[in-house]
Formats: sequence, structure tokens, C-alpha cells
Amino acid sequence: MAVRLDFSNMLLASGGIAAAEWAAAGDEFARAHDAFTGLRSSGAVGFADLPRQKALLDQVVAYSTSVRGQFDDVVILGIGGSALGPIALRTALRPSAWNMLDETARGGFPRLQVLDNVDPETISALLGRLRLDRSLFIITSKSGGTAETMAQFLIVHERLTSAGVDVRMHMVFVTDPSQGALRPLANRLRVPALDIPANIGGRFSVLSPVGTLPAALIGIDVRVLLQGAAEMASRCSSPQLEKNPAGVYAMLQWLADTRLQKKINVFMPYSDALRDFADWFVQLWAESLGKLKPSGESVGPTPLAALGATDQHSQVQLFMEGTADKTVTFVGVKKRAHELEIPRAFADVRELGYLGGHTLGELIDIEQRATAGALAKRGRPNMTLTLDRVDPGHIGQLIMMLEIATAYAGQLYGVDAFNQPGVELGKQFAYAMLGRPGAEEARKEWDSLPAADPRRVV
Repeated sequence: MAVRLDFSNMLLASGGIAAAEWAAAGDEFARAHDAFTGLRSSGAVGFADLPRQKALLDQVVAYSTSVRGQFDDVVILGIGGSALGPIALRTALRPSAWNMLDETARGGFPRLQVLDNVDPETISALLGRLRLDRSLFIITSKSGGTAETMAQFLIVHERLTSAGVDVRMHMVFVTDPSQGALRPLANRLRVPALDIPANIGGRFSVLSPVGTLPAALIGIDVRVLLQGAAEMASRCSSPQLEKNPAGVYAMLQWLADTRLQKKINVFMPYSDALRDFADWFVQLWAESLGKLKPSGESVGPTPLAALGATDQHSQVQLFMEGTADKTVTFVGVKKRAHELEIPRAFADVRELGYLGGHTLGELIDIEQRATAGALAKRGRPNMTLTLDRVDPGHIGQLIMMLEIATAYAGQLYGVDAFNQPGVELGKQFAYAMLGRPGAEEARKEWDSLPAADPRRVV
């Protein structure tokens, strides 16, 4: 069981990272490795140690076992990492179109719905079709102060109480062990609460109960998921760059950006099961690395999600001939759970005959390799992550590799990969307009902004 990274096409003679540059990268990586190891050893950053947190796994297993068979729908109220990780796990590790399958096809496990926005149309539609007495709501917020999630909570709490449904049996909180608004609220309402460790940020939380609780509830083997993550964490602890896949990935992307001005990082799985991992990666990479350095310099690459082979017919034209400011990470799968052979028919039709006897898996794999080769031919650097198969162990490996790569990249860019100060001003303005106590200064700043100029409105 392994996830492998082939970066041959990143070291192109024309358009790629120079061989001498790569040969000298080990010293720079060693500094990034030591800095991240220090954060980890001090306890400041804990995501890489989640696979060894037995108490968290025990919480998840005990709760999911206790409610087995009680619900038709599990509904996550959460945003950002609280939503993207669970969505990616559902898409990858449950049968395709999980929420459309009947109970028998789902093996008796519930559907997983995710409310990751506050659009009233979406929330009204979902609440209108749910059987509240057969639904479990997971409210995920580390701080308990996320306005969107707390607004959703208030609406759902009112719906449940109005319908006479016991919130203690139909809600569970996932939050900080001791801080924030949700922990005392859990005690007040006598609602079960699972822990997000204090040293785990939202976009690094998918291997905590943020992701493992909903995964376990819908029948994903979270023990194997965490075992895979632990194996990758061990591989990515090596101080030797050539033996550390996360280090290689981070260093390649950083060099491509800072030396070659490749500031857009495309993440392109060639598997529908992995399509939502592209969105998960976008948040992980963007929110961690798009920062102001202490010097005031803005840094950070722009991640872009794509899907093969679908986006060969939309975005690849841009990747091939547009501005040469991109790297592309392909994600392939060696062995698929299902295969379909293309029938040998209409052999006399040139556009059809050659396809007969091949399989769809063969076709999508060849398309990925062909696209990688075509990009390389044009001097467009790219690399390929390959999973032996899509299963909990390999997904755990993929998650951990990309998270550790992000941590290393933060050190290379000279930024804190674990905060997000850029979103705070917008939050404060929103709090001010909604009348949240303590936002008075933000209200003054908001009121001082220039009003819209009618001459600039068309």
C-alpha cells in the first residue's frame, strides 16, 4: 500500500526546475524540516500526531456505535475545513452518488448531508425534506463563534424543539475541549461533544473527529484511514529530502514559484472518487500559504482545482498554451474497484473502432499520461501522485502527505501556515453590521469607508 510521487516532469530541460537547483535543495529543506519538527515537538502543531491520538478515535467509535441504525441522515453544520474534509471522504470512500442510494444499497448507513453555506434556499430545501426524528446534526466549530455555523445551529435547534424532537439525541457538537461557546452550551443542553484538539486548525482537522466522526457514521473504516495517515507521517518525518514525499512536493512547488514564477498550482485527479479532494486541497494550500510575511511582502501560490479527463475539454487548453505560470499535479489510481470494457462494435467507423477491447480505466489512465506528456513537451512542469487504489488506507496517506507538505511549504515561504489573519477584518465588519457585542471599533471603521458612488454603478 503506497502513494507515490513521480516528479520527473518537474525537472524539464526547458521550463522546469534546473537540475543544479534541485541538487542544492536539500539544505533549504533541512531548515524547513527542522522548523516544522520543532513546532510539532513543542505541541504547537498537532495534526501529524492525530493518527496516534487513541482517545479521539475511541470517542468516535463509541459514539458512532451507540447511534448505529438510528438515523437516515447525518447533517453537518460547518464551513471551510469542517465541511470540505468530510465531503472529500464521503466522495472517495463511499459508493458513487451515496446520498441517492436506498437504505439497502447503503448497507443501512445514513446519508451524509453537508450544509456549508448560509443560503436560505439550500437550507430551507434540505430541512423541508428531512425527517427530523431520523436525522442527526453535527455542529462543527472549534471556537463556537463561526457566525455561519452558529446561525445554522440556531435554526436547526428551533426546528427540533418546535417538532418535539429531543436535541440531546439528535445533535452532537465537535469543538474545542475546553474553550469557546460550544463546550459550555453542550453542558447546558446535555448534548454530546467530541474534541478538536487545541493545536489543530480547521483545514488540518479532517483526521480528527471533524472528519472521522461523520466518516464512521456512514460506515468508513476510520481505523484504517488513520493507519494509512500514520504510515505517511512516518515517511514524511525523514530529514532527507529524497526520502520525504511531502518535502519533495513542497520544495518543488516552492522552487517553481520563487525561481520560475509558476504561481498557480493545479491539482487534477483523474478519478471521480477524488474530485472533491481537489477542493479540499485548494483550501489547505490557499489559506495556509497566502500570507503577508513579517516584512510586509505578500506571498503564496494560487491553487486551482481541475478534474481529469473532464477538464481536458475546458482548462487544459489554458494549461498548454496560456501564460506559463502553472504547475500541474495529476492524481492517478492504479487499480479501480470496478472496470468496464468498451465493446468491439462499429469497427468500420474510424472514430469508434479503435476503442473496442480497451477498458474505461485504461482510457482515463492513458488520457492522464498523454496530458502529462503533452505538457512536458511544451515545457510545462507537472508531476503525478499515484494511489494503488482508492481505499481508507491510501486516502489517509494522501491527506497526511499533503498536510505535511503544506506545513513544510509554510516554512519555505517564511509564513505561519496555521493561521488565517487575512479573513479576520471581513469577519469583524460582518460582526459589526450584525450587532455583535465587542465589534464597536469595527463598526466605526466600516462606517468610515467611502460609500458607493452612483456614477460607478451600471
